[in-house]
Amino acid sequence: MPSVQVLDAKGKAAGSVELKADVFGVEIRGPLLHQAVTRELADRRAGTHDTKGRSEVSGGGRKPWKQKGTGRARQGSTRAVQWKGGGKPFGPTPRKYTKDMPREMRRQALRAAVAAKIAAGELSAVEALDVRDGKTKSLVGRLAGLGVADAPTLIVVRELDSSLTRAARNVPWITVETPSHVSVYQLLRAHRVVCERAGLVALEEALS
Repeated sequence: MPSVQVLDAKGKAAGSVELKADVFGVEIRGPLLHQAVTRELADRRAGTHDTKGRSEVSGGGRKPWKQKGTGRARQGSTRAVQWKGGGKPFGPTPRKYTKDMPREMRRQALRAAVAAKIAAGELSAVEALDVRDGKTKSLVGRLAGLGVADAPTLIVVRELDSSLTRAARNVPWITVETPSHVSVYQLLRAHRVVCERAGLVALEEALS
């Protein structure tokens, strides 16, 4: 049965949280995690890229010179792909990059991502991140006390708090999420994952 250390405000061990083996003790499957990350990053793409083909660019309605007798290669339009200002051949057009992945596979990938962080010792829990003043300095100082500094960090809380959100929004390496919005990419990208005890329990319940 996997367990996670609970740290106090000074970063010292203050107990542990026992987690369900069927949730966070699953096999870590690399191909499944790769598929989940690829799907998430593909879904972020807007797919609005577009180029104009020879039928879409303006001009070129008249044949530039007669078919025969000039000694030059025959041409039908100055907007053909080989002309400057002509259409672009085989260019990108608007499309969707979304990929399908069954719900149970997505849940299994999340379980495996958390299990990988626990196995690597990169996930820790705290009773609460008390940043009532909403100041960035207070949050960074609290994380420094937990041994986290200037590295991609994911903070998982049961409910978003305006003070914590305000304190974290100016720090580019901190991401704050709730259990229902945590993604595989966020977990694998983070060098450290810090969960409030209530947030970790809620994440376990969501993935049970």
